[in-house]
Amino acid sequence: MSTKTDPHWDLSHLQLFAQIVAEGSLTRVAALVGSPQPAVSRRLARFEAECGGKLFLRTGRGLQLSDLGQRILPRAQAVLREAENLSRDIVSGAAEPAGEVRLGLLPSLCDVLLVPLFDELRLRFPGVVLRMQEGSAGHVEQWLSSGAVDLGVTLRYGSRKSSEFELLCDVEAYLTGAPDSLLTRNPQVPFKALGGAPLILPSAPSSTRLLLEQLARKHEVVLNVVAEADSTQIQQALASCGKAYAIASGHSVAGIPANRPMRTSLIVEPQIQRQLVLGRTPARPASRAAREVGSLIRRVIDKHMPRAV
Repeated sequence: MSTKTDPHWDLSHLQLFAQIVAEGSLTRVAALVGSPQPAVSRRLARFEAECGGKLFLRTGRGLQLSDLGQRILPRAQAVLREAENLSRDIVSGAAEPAGEVRLGLLPSLCDVLLVPLFDELRLRFPGVVLRMQEGSAGHVEQWLSSGAVDLGVTLRYGSRKSSEFELLCDVEAYLTGAPDSLLTRNPQVPFKALGGAPLILPSAPSSTRLLLEQLARKHEVVLNVVAEADSTQIQQALASCGKAYAIASGHSVAGIPANRPMRTSLIVEPQIQRQLVLGRTPARPASRAAREVGSLIRRVIDKHMPRAV
């Protein structure tokens, strides 16, 4: 009587068992695996010892499954299939990034960046789940610093350099108003012309508000702020009514809905130029999924905002 030992279920034993079933001959299996037949016989004997009995009966027609072998075969094949599926999933996982990527961005970027980015991401990397939150430039930088987001797209001013931020493009500022507004009747409007005009601006300490106030002091312009709104959508909605003006970046102007007729003029003398940047959190190394999303962001920006806008 065979003595059953504690089975280790080595996958190579299961594979050998399945191969012998398929070939019906130890000689053919030995040739298939490139091993001497005695070595194959010894491996089969060890596996049979683990199973507690003979798996094959030797007949004039070759090897046939014993009752024990017939009971074990379906489950052994299931284990081998599952192992193959696991290997395929691991290889697929290594080839295709997956997981969650948290992205912080300005509300004004929703149309020009977020929509095409989402389309590209679903097409190229369906295993990546994008979790988005919008806020002011200050909020996005705070989220990056704390690790609340993996990536952030925001506006910066001046020549501040940081290894955590990558320049995407330069962005210019426009004055926006109703289709019949006087200050936007020409393609360009001098900054000094804004003096006394009713303006809807973000509240302090917004970086946009601080910059405008610095420029106003430098050029002796009095800003007439009649309303404050941190949402660019609210600013543009109020400006379109013709009672006041708002100041928007080029990408915001491009994203103004067609059902909201507005007229825009580039602010000059001086031009108000900002930098659209891609930031990465310093709180942890970037995952592969985060790196791929960053690459897609650059691709979308290059396509839709290839130069200063």
